[in-house]
Amino acid sequence: MDNNNNQFNNQQHDHNEETTPTPEPRKRRGGLTLTKVAVTAAVAGLLGGGVAYGGINYFNNSGMNDTAVPAGSNSTGNTKTSNVNVNVSSQSTKAFNKVKGAMVSVINLQKENSSSGTLGQLFGSSSSSNSKSKSELEEASEGSGVIYKKDGNVAYIVTNNHVVSGSSALRVVTSSGKQLQAKLVGKDSVTDLAVLKVNGSSLKTVASFGNSDNIKVGETALAIGSPLGSQYATSLTQGIISAKKRTIETTNSSGTQTGNATVIQTDAAINPGNSGGALINVGGQVVGITSSKIASDAEGTSVEGMGFAIPSNEVVNIINQLVKNGKVVRPALGITYVDLANVSSAQQKSILKLPSNVENGVVVMSASAGSPAKKAGLSKYDVITALGGHQISDQSTLRDILYKYKLNDKVSITYYHNGKKQTSTIKLTETSSQLKTSSTTATSES
Repeated sequence: MDNNNNQFNNQQHDHNEETTPTPEPRKRRGGLTLTKVAVTAAVAGLLGGGVAYGGINYFNNSGMNDTAVPAGSNSTGNTKTSNVNVNVSSQSTKAFNKVKGAMVSVINLQKENSSSGTLGQLFGSSSSSNSKSKSELEEASEGSGVIYKKDGNVAYIVTNNHVVSGSSALRVVTSSGKQLQAKLVGKDSVTDLAVLKVNGSSLKTVASFGNSDNIKVGETALAIGSPLGSQYATSLTQGIISAKKRTIETTNSSGTQTGNATVIQTDAAINPGNSGGALINVGGQVVGITSSKIASDAEGTSVEGMGFAIPSNEVVNIINQLVKNGKVVRPALGITYVDLANVSSAQQKSILKLPSNVENGVVVMSASAGSPAKKAGLSKYDVITALGGHQISDQSTLRDILYKYKLNDKVSITYYHNGKKQTSTIKLTETSSQLKTSSTTATSES
């Protein structure tokens, strides 16, 4: 069987890469510049000086004497505003006013090397001091965030992991325009969430979370964020809840699918920079954190009104763990693996010795010494078909099911060893971080 190792190893799945739901594009300096955004005026211009009918210029002198402009003073053209005051306040307006002070823009600052010897190089200087590079922090991208708690002078902000990813420093711009230095408390690439803290002595408004299980399809949804950056901070868009629980794929930095996320779908406009902002109900409660959108399908067809938000119930669970531990602790099996679908039918029969009725599952490529999987009896080329009584169709479903359990939980696992079906019980005693530091052979989070 070892002669076929390379065929599997080339397909081996590794969860060390950062995982995020496929994000909506973000405004980046040097890419989309705010001052260069083209605004199309709603004015139609005349082409060629006039509109022609029947080859004749319609604007001729015929009848002009009968419609001459009256002579005299222009003073009669004065006007004034009406003193009639119309109250247009709506529930949406009240909801926005309730939470707008808790909305912030999050600026990701990163180091960028720049040469300091431009003039010297231009004139042929050989001075080494002119050719040195220096590291400066530049604004790499902007997103949104929500102030959700204040404790004394400390204010906590939730945003997306992909908003803060790769940052050397972070800055927050409040709804009043004040800039604050921010510190990263913790982040989680699996759920695409992060928590920041700032000096909140000047902050007055804190948003509250609603129960995302109670939202209904068709109810009003309001998205607040900073589309295209802080220049358009606290922009409000309105739509509805399109779906309560929509499953979308999550990918790592190389574009490989690593799992699935259950999100809220809305048709409220979500634009670059809205990531990490709030999706609220008409009561002013945060029911989701906006994270991504679909702009086009695989064929390039343009898509409108398909934005997604992480449900508030999941957000609260994750950010509480980030505040407590700085990370989210998840159980791990201690294996690396590939989808059974990626193995040819001939190899499934000759190497894995699988019965013909086994069509879905994952193939174990390695099990680290002392890992939960190893202790349960799993080894290379075993095929896992169920975990906790749930069928495993591919590597993403294995991960999704595994992450529903807590550390030290016991779970049943069904797998095929040399073509024979077996069932064992695994005690999830290890985390992915523990396995990475204690083993050099298995580096997968699963």
